Amino acid sequence: MKVAVLGAAGGIGQALALLLKNHLPAGSDLSLYDIAPVTPGVAADLSHIPTPVKVVGFSGEDPSPALEGADIVLISAGVARKPGMDRADLFNVNAGIVKNLIEKAAAACPQACIGIITNPVNTTVPIAAEVLKKAGVYDKNKLFGITTLDVIRAETFVAEAKGLDVTQVKVPVIGGHSGVTILPLLSQVEGVSFSDEEIEKLTYRIQNAGTEVVEAKAGGGSATLSMGQAACRFALSLVKAMQGEANVVECTYVDGGSEHAQFFAQPVLLGKNGVEKVLPYGAVSAYEQAAMDGMLETLRGDIEKGVEFVNQ
Repeated sequence: MKVAVLGAAGGIGQALALLLKNHLPAGSDLSLYDIAPVTPGVAADLSHIPTPVKVVGFSGEDPSPALEGADIVLISAGVARKPGMDRADLFNVNAGIVKNLIEKAAAACPQACIGIITNPVNTTVPIAAEVLKKAGVYDKNKLFGITTLDVIRAETFVAEAKGLDVTQVKVPVIGGHSGVTILPLLSQVEGVSFSDEEIEKLTYRIQNAGTEVVEAKAGGGSATLSMGQAACRFALSLVKAMQGEANVVECTYVDGGSEHAQFFAQPVLLGKNGVEKVLPYGAVSAYEQAAMDGMLETLRGDIEKGVEFVNQ
């Protein structure tokens, strides 16, 4: 399995590369790219870790050498949030970066599964889809918005609130990947119940956890380590499914399968070719239904913005 990380010299990219070096199956290749000249050094640093995963680093304007032969491409390149910024403020810079990288991936590894980490994910995934369509290589089953950070935050916060073993907590998170579009289905957490006040507080915290980190870092960055962990979890699930493991399910932001919007995050059965099946997210509570109804206009607007960016 060859996994390429684009944006590998950044905070998320380095954390993700370290985790992949330690957890990819033996014999895998890890290909690191960033425009920054330090990237070969990041690869050299990681290559000293004694695991059977080969690491190579590339820098400069063109990511093509890093992409050739990739089975999975993970894109974390872009600027991070700063205090006072929301994910929409990142749009103008990151949209152009994602568009350029996807154009290169379409040419160098058109069959690869592509996971988008770069925010705003609600919009950068539709951008990627439009670019791949223009290149004639779009496969909706192979493009993912990695929303796993919302899932691991939900699992962590629920376990803390209820004194549970965090490794046993499962919380589906549906919708999108910013603010009100993040919808944790707390009604589906097994073995616990929540008061209305708890549901409101937990939902708000999960939706705004990114801001919690930005403020705690006092302007020094955004969520990088937890995002690296989340992206690694998703990538390893995808690797397992592509290598034939059965019943691998993750929540992820994909095209199709939802009556709500063209792109929507919900549980997906992963397989050898990416999405094997978009799964129903099940029954929701009245609170969750109201939250869903309230966020769809925002989500659809985010998607439309991405489509327009490529087609303007």
